[in-house]
Amino acid sequence: MSEKTTAIIGAILAVFSWGVSFVATKIALQYVSPTTVVWTRFAMGIVIIGIVVIIRGQFLIPSRKDIVYFALVGFIGITFHQWLQSTGLQTAQASTTSWIVATTPIFMVIVGWLFLRERLSLLQTLGIIIAACGVILVVSKGALGSILNGQFGTIGDLLILISSVNWAFFSMFSKRGLEKHPPNRMIFFVMLFGWMFTSIFFFSNRYFLEFRYVAIDGWISLAFLGIFCSGFAYIFWYKALKILPMSQTGAFVYLEPFITLIVAAIVLQELITIGALLGGAAILWGVWLVNQNR
Repeated sequence: MSEKTTAIIGAILAVFSWGVSFVATKIALQYVSPTTVVWTRFAMGIVIIGIVVIIRGQFLIPSRKDIVYFALVGFIGITFHQWLQSTGLQTAQASTTSWIVATTPIFMVIVGWLFLRERLSLLQTLGIIIAACGVILVVSKGALGSILNGQFGTIGDLLILISSVNWAFFSMFSKRGLEKHPPNRMIFFVMLFGWMFTSIFFFSNRYFLEFRYVAIDGWISLAFLGIFCSGFAYIFWYKALKILPMSQTGAFVYLEPFITLIVAAIVLQELITIGALLGGAAILWGVWLVNQNR
């Protein structure tokens, strides 16, 4: 098997894991709090990525300045971001969540335009408008009257949307670190500090007592989130980025909402509506238009 084929398979496995992650989180939340979900999955992820960093000889004790930087990025990208998504999934559907998260590249372009003075073309602006209309369709599930009456889905839908904006800022702050550190080392320390912040809430509120009530499907979901979604998926993804062109690697992300849609329908019995499909198509079209000039 060629290196390119291995990279493609790895990218597909990573996207599949992240697509299923929303469903796994919904199952885990039946037994534990969002804080416990975040703490558990990244405790596992740190171990896996840490072993890879050590084996590859990429471990380096960070300077005081780097510690402050990793702590800031870790809080934004792990502690706060994962809290938003896990809390949001308490009331938001898994399939709806995946469609909203698919708008993240849109917010990355907007943040780049506002703060990094990156150019925003007319075609990209059109893509942003189309994607926004898609989000409205997805959240309303085709019932546009609810949006016109000022009801934006559930509070969970709003938190998921905020998480997409938050990830755009996380990506912007991460650019400087990636110029200095290898991706695996960067992920390890960002994940480590994010997990440490989560640990403060986890232990101070005695969330670890919740493990007594977790059934077998909950443990399977937590293990999947930690081992695959927070561990191997990142390793597979960055290996694909190293071997494949960025445009080709990025194209696999378009599969994620469809994976979530299918798995959520099978496992959680979430309904697949015409409004959600049309809205999802609009989101992907908008994201595609935004990336044409990048």
